[in-house]
Amino acid sequence: MSWLQGGRTVRGVIQGDSRPREFIPRLVDLFMAGSMPLDRLITRYDFADINRAAADASLGAAIKPVLMLPQ
Repeated sequence: MSWLQGGRTVRGVIQGDSRPREFIPRLVDLFMAGSMPLDRLITRYDFADINRAAADASLGAAIKPVLMLPQ
């Protein structure tokens, strides 16, 4: 692990680095004010298209793929 020499640090992040009690209400406020277009970040896929959703996510064609389950 010679690439760690020289003071580099390895840090992992799971689900981001935020304080949910502050972050989520702020996101809601921004969304309600029209300043955070969360709906434009979501691409919906029928569950049968799960492979296409995964491929689109890998290619960067979908920011947040959401699978829709049949009713």
